[in-house]
Amino acid sequence: MTTAASRPAPIDEQALRARNRHFYDGLWGGARLCDPAGFNTWPLVRSLTEGAPRRLEVAPGLRPRFPVEGGHFVDISTPALAALRAAGGQALQGSAAALPFPDASFDAVCAMDIVEHLVDDDAVLAELARVARPGAHVLLSAPLHPDSWTVFDDFVGHCRRYEPDTLLAKLAANGLTLERSAIYGMQPKASWLLKLGMWFLTHHRPLAMRWYNRTLPLLARAQKPPNLVTGMVPTAGVDEVLLVCRKDATPGSTDRPGPHTHPTP
Repeated sequence: MTTAASRPAPIDEQALRARNRHFYDGLWGGARLCDPAGFNTWPLVRSLTEGAPRRLEVAPGLRPRFPVEGGHFVDISTPALAALRAAGGQALQGSAAALPFPDASFDAVCAMDIVEHLVDDDAVLAELARVARPGAHVLLSAPLHPDSWTVFDDFVGHCRRYEPDTLLAKLAANGLTLERSAIYGMQPKASWLLKLGMWFLTHHRPLAMRWYNRTLPLLARAQKPPNLVTGMVPTAGVDEVLLVCRKDATPGSTDRPGPHTHPTP
């Protein structure tokens, strides 16, 4: 098991935003855009997006799960945005807490490994739900168990881990019904391996970034598709979960423009 570090200190939002951008610009600079079909989530994603021409992925970096061509993307990383645009995506720089689209703009929304990075996660979940049309699928992931906090969480800019009941309550409060879930993620469980990776990231960052970008696609191809279950998967000892949600129908609701609104796709 990984050795838990102390829980996160009070968050300086501006410093966290700068740290996240620095980390991901460094991670994606010089890296290649991965094909979504190379990830173990692809069978699931394909089933969710085949009938969803209007789709949005938030903070994909160079590891998008949704098809790139014709899709919409929001990210903070300049290298990632450039690569997504070059591959036919419509990519905007922005925040997950203030998405630049009107209500009910998309048939499917994806936000993998993002809610834990933002100070106001309630605003992020509200925005994901707002831009999804009623009945749309919202695919996301999140790390669990605050007591499992490690130095890795600090390094990559996490604000929190979730108690499962808290996460479910936040989804429900934003009109997102959990349909299916699965164990997700590839964080090493051995404390020595995590410490070794952190040492390389701290002392030999360019080498560590190159190694990560070369090996992750290979590891991703070797992963089995997620074992989805109805509702929430048993969470004891689980580091991270994949969540397939559906936006609740809201009869009588009216569209309102989002921040810095762009035309509906």
